[in-house]
Amino acid sequence: MREWTIDELHEAYRRGTTTPVAVCEEYLHRIEQVSARGPAINAVIEVNPQALEIARDCAASGPKEFGLLHGIPVLLKDNIDTGDRLQTTAGSLALVGAPPPRDAFLVERLRAEGAIILGKTNLSEWANFRSTRSNSGWSSRGGQTRNPYVLDRNPCGSSSGSGAAIAANLAVVALGTETDGSVTCPAAHNSLVGVKPTLGTVSRTGIIPVAASQDTAGPMARTVRDAAFLLQATAGRDELDAATFAAADYLACLDASFLAGKRIGVARNGADVHRGTVAPFKAALAAIEAAGATLVDPANLPDSGRMHEHELTVLHYEFRHGLAAYFERRFGTAAGSAAAGDVRRGGSGLRTVDDVISFNEEHADEVLRYFGHEHMVAAAACGPLTDEEYREALRESRQLAGPDGLEALFGSHQLDALVAPTNGPAWLIDHVNGDYYTGGRMSSAPAISGAPHITLPMGYYRGLPLGLSFVGRFGDDARLLGMAYAFEQATRVRRPPQFEKTVRDRTRGRSRCRSDPSCKTSRQAAR
Repeated sequence: MREWTIDELHEAYRRGTTTPVAVCEEYLHRIEQVSARGPAINAVIEVNPQALEIARDCAASGPKEFGLLHGIPVLLKDNIDTGDRLQTTAGSLALVGAPPPRDAFLVERLRAEGAIILGKTNLSEWANFRSTRSNSGWSSRGGQTRNPYVLDRNPCGSSSGSGAAIAANLAVVALGTETDGSVTCPAAHNSLVGVKPTLGTVSRTGIIPVAASQDTAGPMARTVRDAAFLLQATAGRDELDAATFAAADYLACLDASFLAGKRIGVARNGADVHRGTVAPFKAALAAIEAAGATLVDPANLPDSGRMHEHELTVLHYEFRHGLAAYFERRFGTAAGSAAAGDVRRGGSGLRTVDDVISFNEEHADEVLRYFGHEHMVAAAACGPLTDEEYREALRESRQLAGPDGLEALFGSHQLDALVAPTNGPAWLIDHVNGDYYTGGRMSSAPAISGAPHITLPMGYYRGLPLGLSFVGRFGDDARLLGMAYAFEQATRVRRPPQFEKTVRDRTRGRSRCRSDPSCKTSRQAAR
């Protein structure tokens, strides 16, 4: 199936060479063939039973007044509320059975721009803020998502389903959410563009939270321009989210020459990720320099040890507070109608993180079968947000990430952006030991400080995708997108996945499974 871009689809609609209905039918068929069967990457947790109806409405409206996303099939991470027949569960069985009563603010924006909500993607349960030994891409509701490039490898979390789905061409674009690395890591592991925008660019209203001081939704796409379209469609001020502000023009800087004259810092102490990243990163730096940028090398990140300690304290406190507020908004007084600890599927009785813990323990065979919920237990033990422990941790983490971190680095070197590899190669899916990250230090400082972070394809190591991170100043999203776009146009390294069974054999330069009939069947079924 063709990998459509938004511009290409809109042009096809104008010319009448295809229709929103035909495109939607193709994607629904591909989801069945690739996500549910064939390679069985298990990226889409649920398809929208109203998708074709929405597509017919788009077709009936005609091409004269296109919204930014008119007729564009979009997938949403399963922690983003939709007030329709789709579930919103964060991958938890506790929330299955009672869809939310209203759309998240960003979903309202998507519908206003003509998007077709195609379905929900799997994720690491509770946005990967459940266990210290979790395996990214697994939820008790959805099971394990697989990396479409190499099926025994992890797609990274927590927006793992969104990353795997767009890599496998199950929709045009998708939305993920990030607290620290949950858009950028799966985007990098799936050879995509992932945008963690400046905090407040996109409303969090109607998104199951982890931490208000860091949470944001963000685009995941196969091109920078498509990601910019999706950001433009979802950005804007929301009266219910005090952090939000008016949208900028996120398409304004998409120019192939935009890197010319820029000063790009090289975070060398964030580049020692894995031997597989050395040659691709060297080539990426050469491409940036050839595009007219000046490299400031090194421009090292500050030590992040204390920053991460404070960050975890903040996340535990804010998770407890934010989850209770989300339950109140979603369930209202119905949440309080059940006795304490009496939690049933569909969210009945959910009021606090303590209730989620109780549900997990009551359904341990399904929910706790591979790992526990240590982060939830730690969050349940936290006090109110007036506690000095929380306030000090928030002050310190923000100071270390912002004024003493990125802001100091950008100011002292007069940088326009900072670059480093986003990730090392994807690790094996491991339900015994859990995740073992192969490097990447770029996500935390922008996540904690609220600054924008974009990853896009940098290369491959034994068939496993590697991403390049661009980090910018707070609010500088449009210019950061421009720099990423210029790099993308100069390199064009992304290639579609081939659904390999395991990693390539270095000695022969090909996959070990090419002679395995089951591997060939998986690849053929995905075409």
